[in-house]
Amino acid sequence: MNIIFLTHPKFSNIRSIALYTQMIANGMEERKHSVQVYSPTAYLSEISNNPKIKKWLGYVDQYLIFKILFEQKIKKFPKDSLYVICDQALGIWATLISKKPHVIHCHDFLAQRSALGKISENKVGSSGKLYQKLIRKGYSKANNFISISKKTRADLHEFLPKEPIFSEVVYNGLNQNFEPGNVMGVRENLEDLLKINLMQGFVLHVGGNQFYKNRTGVLQIYIAWREMQEKELPLIMIGSEPTDTLKFTAHKSRFSKDIHFISEVSNKILKKFYQGASLLLFPSLEEGFGWPIAEAMASGCPVITTNKEPMSEVGGTSCYYLSRQPIDDTIKKMMWYKEGAKILDEVLSLTVEARENLIVSGLENSRRFNSEKALDKIEECYKEVLKKYTAGV
Repeated sequence: MNIIFLTHPKFSNIRSIALYTQMIANGMEERKHSVQVYSPTAYLSEISNNPKIKKWLGYVDQYLIFKILFEQKIKKFPKDSLYVICDQALGIWATLISKKPHVIHCHDFLAQRSALGKISENKVGSSGKLYQKLIRKGYSKANNFISISKKTRADLHEFLPKEPIFSEVVYNGLNQNFEPGNVMGVRENLEDLLKINLMQGFVLHVGGNQFYKNRTGVLQIYIAWREMQEKELPLIMIGSEPTDTLKFTAHKSRFSKDIHFISEVSNKILKKFYQGASLLLFPSLEEGFGWPIAEAMASGCPVITTNKEPMSEVGGTSCYYLSRQPIDDTIKKMMWYKEGAKILDEVLSLTVEARENLIVSGLENSRRFNSEKALDKIEECYKEVLKKYTAGV
């Protein structure tokens, strides 16, 4: 196959999709396919340092200049080329390739659902709503899709005006080697690195400041747990620099000395945190997939996450679950924090045998998210779609 990948520009700094594109492109090359990757160049967006102006000039680079230039390139590609848009958020480009062999990879529809008022915690302005409408109008002209979860596919089908010709689910494959380690040895290494007492274990959270990651909920569950018993395990929150709200919430807590925010963590050190943690606390409001759930299970780390797809889809029967955090109701939220604290204490109080059984179950479940299997399945999908077009469908 001759595969043409279209992905986000480097100046958009969407690292997750960049890694995803690289993984698929490399995988297809290893499978002896011809691969080319195209993305917009920063022509106008380099002119200004003003963030707002830079953002809008970036849209011109992506959706006007790139479109004009790529329309000229298409004429030179073999007719049996397969065009792959690596993220449905680039749906505006679908008009370029909708009548040619094509596939659009779908990751999550959180922005789309937010723009339509379906996620109360994330209000969207008028310009954002217009932008999401244009994206939806674009990918609605496409016919072939690969989604990273059943939840993502369900959202896709809800937004499409008609049933797609091809729509498959291919779970993400772990793009690194996550595996269990020597727990006490790992904790000792991390303790030396951070100068924090970790030998008795620690509660871990991995995630950025996006609204749906619910880092404030993580903090409040941990604080509620500390207030209900005498254990003193620290909380390690790995991800973006904390917001002012997170800092304030942590600082005003009487357990602030045991709450640690850590950013700029290498993949090597992240693996150690998973291996050494007592558990991963991951009460997301929404997700497209939920990478940390799979990464933690593969590392021998028990997981508490939200009983909602796709988190429950990824965790299967190998995680502990709590309900989704309530919306805008202080009393209900306080009850939810206590619910989470009880589940947290339950997992931390498991017998050695019960904990080992949970870890073994998680390891087995995590094998579903194998990168080679994912790439094999994606290759099959590409071939099936291309065959439909070359057969005259």
